[in-house]
Amino acid sequence: MKSRKLTIIKIGGNVIDNSENLHQFLLDFIALAGDKILVHGGGKVATELGKTLGIEPKMVEGRRITDIETLRIVTMVYAGLINKNMVAQLQAKGCNAIGLSGADGNIIKAKKRPVTKVSPSGGNLEGAKAEEIDFGFVGDLDENSVSTTTLDNLLKAKLIPVLCAITHDGNSQLLNTNADTIASAVAVAMSSVYETRLVYCFEKKGVLKDINDETSVVREIKSTDFEGLKADGTVAGGMIPKLHNAFEAIKKGVSAVYIGKADELDELEKGTFGTKMNP
Repeated sequence: MKSRKLTIIKIGGNVIDNSENLHQFLLDFIALAGDKILVHGGGKVATELGKTLGIEPKMVEGRRITDIETLRIVTMVYAGLINKNMVAQLQAKGCNAIGLSGADGNIIKAKKRPVTKVSPSGGNLEGAKAEEIDFGFVGDLDENSVSTTTLDNLLKAKLIPVLCAITHDGNSQLLNTNADTIASAVAVAMSSVYETRLVYCFEKKGVLKDINDETSVVREIKSTDFEGLKADGTVAGGMIPKLHNAFEAIKKGVSAVYIGKADELDELEKGTFGTKMNP
């Protein structure tokens, strides 16, 4: 049994884009007991800035194609504007945070995504319908990507890491990496040292039995329940890969994964936050 506990929380645009929501979320984040790490993206802000500069976003199945101009924008937004604004707010609230990209301290090293076969319909990638997509400067992670020692040293120094969605390849190239993926990889890596829980905050209260009924939260899902929930339609669409990643994290050592709404984060310690994924 590991004596130290760690919470990794990933927040998305529904929190970042609203100053009032962000203020309350950060207060709830600070109030969480024990060591913690915050991971964020900021795609909506990056898209809006890009459009003002005449750069339209290119997306394939919800994934951003990152050419060199887009990389410059997401680096400015994720590692600069959003990250430092969040750190400044945490400091103002008495939380000694440190904002980092994957390049800082060599915390997260990624590999540039190779040309990938993607189905235009989002279905089976096999056959003639599949097309090759170059996602550009996008970074993928593996089991050796995260520097556990560096993050552990920061936590021991009583610093709260705030990680953005920018990584590097170790050869001077910055890369855009999905924030959900970063949160999962960090949680798995840190589970070798800490009893680690991973929390995904998004716009719903959790996994819902009825997508139109916010009160129909499924409070707990075991890995053995996953296939059945997909079959009966309780878990569908974008929730499928989110839960798949959740159970993969649990298989690799993360003690529990939660999915819920950011403005209910204070319920995490009470055991009533969103949906909890168990082994």
